[in-house]
Amino acid sequence: MSRLAVVALVGLCGVCLGGHAVAVEPQAVQGKSSTMQAPVATPFGTLPDGRTVNLWTLRVPGGWKATISEYGAILTSFHVPAKEAGGAPVDVVLGFDSVEPYAKGHPYFGATCGRVSNRIAKGAFDLDGKSYSLATNNGENHLHGGAVGFDKHLWKAVPHLAGDSPQLELSTVSPDGEEGYPGKLTAKVVYTLTPAGELIVDMSATTDASTIVNMVHHSYWNMAGQQSGHIGPQQLTVNAETYLPVDAGGIPTGEQAKVAGTPFDFRPERKPAGTLAAAIAALPASADGTNPGGVDHNYCLSGWKPDGVLRMVAVLKDPASGRQMELLADQPGVQVYTGNFLDGSLTGKGGTVYGKHGGICLETQKYPDSIHHAGWPSTRLDPGQTYRHRMIHRFTK
Repeated sequence: MSRLAVVALVGLCGVCLGGHAVAVEPQAVQGKSSTMQAPVATPFGTLPDGRTVNLWTLRVPGGWKATISEYGAILTSFHVPAKEAGGAPVDVVLGFDSVEPYAKGHPYFGATCGRVSNRIAKGAFDLDGKSYSLATNNGENHLHGGAVGFDKHLWKAVPHLAGDSPQLELSTVSPDGEEGYPGKLTAKVVYTLTPAGELIVDMSATTDASTIVNMVHHSYWNMAGQQSGHIGPQQLTVNAETYLPVDAGGIPTGEQAKVAGTPFDFRPERKPAGTLAAAIAALPASADGTNPGGVDHNYCLSGWKPDGVLRMVAVLKDPASGRQMELLADQPGVQVYTGNFLDGSLTGKGGTVYGKHGGICLETQKYPDSIHHAGWPSTRLDPGQTYRHRMIHRFTK
């Protein structure tokens, strides 16, 4: 059976975040018909250089729907069906109604980021005795692949139907030297929407020369709906005992600090679960405005091993509606970012103005700046190897 096929859970019932990490697989749905359709493309707009962009829609019965742009391999929306019969589905992803605002510049809404996401200190690293200089697009540091990262590539899209699951495969080639990285890198992202309404994101890459890779998915989630504003009332649990403190530029200091007794404590054993408002209030902006406040840190996930097994990462819940998302992944860390730099200057879907803390990113990843820390999970990729990164987003209405 394909690793993207929908399979039944084996020996697993009521997975929780506490205790040891548990291997999981996508959920099976009983009684669904085989009338699913492959993703369908519609025009999404035109880039400044004249290239046209399609938007692909993945849909399954019951009201579940995801839309994905070829530009940036961006998840532009995800609709969760209403609990009540006849209710309108709720879009829980921040974004825009056409490609033009994405092309003008945005804070990585829904994007596929790479080659190396998050930050690399001073935009430089050594590999096999050779020094490489990257674009410094975040102060003196390198962020999310540089000035023209994967979020600005126009990806090639191929639709599939994997069993009862519509699936979109996107691919791009990053030439040797792009943004300063060595090696020609071929990258793929596969979005799959299962009959259970799960969104599976699979990333992979191969190279013809030794390089570094750390791709992430960068959606801004709001379980109350993309138009609902501040995420403060929502509850978050993260399966991590430690996090990485950072310097003023967002670069990890090298310390792994305990979350217990700090505003960063989202451990699942906390009762009640920690709210985002409490963490944001406890981490205020600096007086000079250089630090916007809020959370923007990597959490070191408990129980991780380099075995490719999916483990529970986090749960994000809107108590008012009961709507929640479980995030599962095979990576060692997750960047929790509470939308600190959103400032109301961007108007998104349906005229929604995205203010500060209007969404949260949960970016599963290798640790930021890992290339400068020998003991951390490695981002190195050599010829003959395949980089892999899998996430499952599992929703409750």
